[in-house]
Formats: sequence, C-alpha cells, structure tokens
Amino acid sequence: MNKDMFEDLFILEMANNHWGKLERGLKIIDVFSKIVRFNNVRAAIKLQFRDVDTFIHKDFVANKDIRYIKKTLDTKMDIDHYATMVEAIRKSGCIPISTPFDEKSVEMCVNVGIEIIKIASSDINDWFLIEKIAKTRKPVVLSTGGSSMKDVDDVVKFFNNRNIPLAVLHCVSLYPTNDKDIELNQVDFLRNRYPNNVIGLSTHEFTDWTSSIMITYAKGGRIFERHIDLDDGEFSFSPYCSKPEQIDTWFKAYQKAVEMCGAPANRKRIPGEAEIKYLDALVRGVYAKRNLKKGYILKHEIMDRDVYLAVPLQKGQISCRELMSGEVLLSDVKKDQPIMIDMIDSPYAHNEQLKKIIYQRGL
Repeated sequence: MNKDMFEDLFILEMANNHWGKLERGLKIIDVFSKIVRFNNVRAAIKLQFRDVDTFIHKDFVANKDIRYIKKTLDTKMDIDHYATMVEAIRKSGCIPISTPFDEKSVEMCVNVGIEIIKIASSDINDWFLIEKIAKTRKPVVLSTGGSSMKDVDDVVKFFNNRNIPLAVLHCVSLYPTNDKDIELNQVDFLRNRYPNNVIGLSTHEFTDWTSSIMITYAKGGRIFERHIDLDDGEFSFSPYCSKPEQIDTWFKAYQKAVEMCGAPANRKRIPGEAEIKYLDALVRGVYAKRNLKKGYILKHEIMDRDVYLAVPLQKGQISCRELMSGEVLLSDVKKDQPIMIDMIDSPYAHNEQLKKIIYQRGL
C-alpha cells in the first residue's frame, strides 16, 4: 500500500467558496497555488461534489431557512465547470481532491479526474457511500470529527484490508474551533492505533496559523488541512477559512517545524561537524602521570597511578574515549606528556579512519 503520497501533503479546502461561479473558483486556485509554489510545498486543492437534484429531498428544495440546504443550492455548479477547475488545479502544480457527498458524486470524481477522495467526518459511517468510494480504488483521506472509536476502526480496517491507501485526519467538527478544543494529543493516539497509516490534522481554528501545525508535525502528523477563501468583500467570509497571507504563514510555520525537528523520529540523528568540534573541545585527553617506559602495559586496576585525564585534548592525543586496559606503549612517555595514538598498540591505532578522526580533533 503506497502511503507516501500523503507524506507532507497540504489540503487546501475550497469547499463551496466558489459560490457556483467558475471565475471565482479559478481565482481561488490561481491565488493559492502561487503561494504553494512560492513555499515549495506539496499541496492539493479540494472541492466538494454533490448531486444537488438528488442530494436534497424535493419537499425541502424550496426551504431556504435551512442554512445547509440554502448554501448547497446557491453554490450549485455544472460538471463542466468542475472539470475546468480540476484541470486548473492540476496545471497549477497542485493535486485535485474532492469530497463527494453522494454516490453519483463519486462517479463524478472519476469522470473529472480527481486523484484522491476525501471522506467527510459526517460520512464516516455512511457505508453506501464508503463502499462506492472503495470501488474507485483511489487513495482516500478520512476526517474523524465527532466519531466513535468503532467508527474509525471499521473504516481504517475496511480500506487497509483492500490495500487502498488511507490517511487519517484528527478533526474537531466545530466551525470555528477554539484553541482549547483542538485536542492535538489525538494525533499521538491515532499514530499509535494506526501505525500503517499516515496521520494528520484537519483544523478549523481561527486565531493562530503557526502553533497547531508545528505541534502536529512534532507529534508525527504528516498531512494537514485547512479551509481557504478570498476575503474580497464579494461574499461572506467564514472565520474558520484562511486567507492567502494566512496560508503563507501556515506553510512557513511547517517549514520551521521541519527545520527544528530535524532527523526522523525512527533513527538517531547525525550530529553536525560544528557540534562535534564543540564537544571535542570539552573531552579530556590522556596525560602521563609519571615517566612510562616503552612496552609498559596500561592496566585498569592501576590506571590512576599511571595516567590522568585533563583538558585540553590535543590533535592526535587519545582521550577518555579511547583509553582501555591492556594498551601497550610503543615508545617512552614522559610525565605530563600527552599520550598520542601512535604511542600505543590499540585497535584504534590500526584503523586509519579512526586515526584520522583523532588527528583532526582537539587543539
């Protein structure tokens, strides 16, 4: 199962912020894709698909008092316009993703060339829809807002058993979400429970574009989602949406987190040359405590009678790291003289690479 496609992926959720107007949708794609390119990140722009004629019951089509129904009707768009936006997303260097809310919309995902399908938190146990999505064999991203443990377990098992790549997003379905409600420790929980899936964060916070992504990245989250929109005064702007400059800040916070976290958590980091040089200056070198003759064997039991450890460590001198019982002196050593690597018969003395390191460190 190829899950690498989800690693360090940003999902920019346009939702219905095109308001049914192709020109506005294309403008959002153009503005945000430029920010993606400027920050050199991998990003997807996500649409939402609904077959409006069947999605809303006919008896409620005229009921504009229900906000969800009103916005769905107000933002209705022809499939040709969606196809145009999908192509624009692809040409912009981003990945086209969509959340289909009904079975016919899943078919539209296939027809217009959507590459990854998102399952909304509200549909985590809509098995008619989930099974339809699985039949496409397309990679899937799952939001887990408001779900039970069994809900998530069942969906993860369903897609993993079918070898369909699945990313799981911690999500709090509050629009907007206050900082105290974000519950970022759930990223740890999901990573431990689903080690074979990429875990991330879908957030609707509205006061901060740096903290949650840095914390999520440090916890091992590797896929991130936020809603996007243009606050141009033409349409109402939801507080849980992010403006272009806020997404720019978000990307830069991610890059700072990558810089500060460093090496992957599954392996030991490799210290830099400057760090090694700094620490070498603090390592104690081996000095003769008294005059020692060629052929003398340094023994652990009486080591403190023969040598002492002190700074500074000099180039070519053995340190506390290399001093071992049983090392034989190859030449006379005078009192307070540093014992050099070439003065002893030691495993280090027969390894040219190690000798080179010893001669390069110290004063």
